Amino acid sequence: MRHDVVDSYNKKVGEVELLPSVFEVEVKPHLIHDVVVWQMAKRRAGTHKTKERDEVRVGGQKPWKQKGLGRARAGSIRSPLFRGGGIVFGPRPRDYGYNVPKKARKSALASALTAKLKENALTVVSELKLDEPKTKKAVTAIASLGVAGKALVVTEGRDSNMELAFRNLPNVKLLQADSINVYDLLSADSVVFTQDAIGKVQEKLGK
Repeated sequence: MRHDVVDSYNKKVGEVELLPSVFEVEVKPHLIHDVVVWQMAKRRAGTHKTKERDEVRVGGQKPWKQKGLGRARAGSIRSPLFRGGGIVFGPRPRDYGYNVPKKARKSALASALTAKLKENALTVVSELKLDEPKTKKAVTAIASLGVAGKALVVTEGRDSNMELAFRNLPNVKLLQADSINVYDLLSADSVVFTQDAIGKVQEKLGK
């Protein structure tokens, strides 16, 4: 399979070979869903915590005497029965991460890339560079490529000018080829790869 390569003005300048094992696979929605849920779980901080009865900062005194009032016995105002008392079985700090097989992650990523290609939402540009870190130039570069909506731009490696210029654009996310993932692919309306980046992704997933 071959795909057009365009220049920074969206004019065709060549073609790139796309591996069928990466861009022509069966799209598996259930697998994509599993990997997205896994990604979201890993991002959770898990720092939530409530205080149990031995942690609340109140006195441990008996709220009223044991007998003679006709009330139920109570031993401490730290009891969960009272306002300001401890919480029973409240959330505790924990790690929400779990493992998804590497083969499943690669398959889901290939499925997401195939889906974007079928939707004609994938653009390959020969080169994408900025001579200075100006947001205005980043806007011009994206507009010249005819990209609309929320965009994901994938480059081969780090470029400080690109990072500084694109970080102020709310609808554009810049990623390196090594960091490409299913969630960001699905979140984008359009995906822009540099030619070097798509080669790196295919090398990673085609093994």
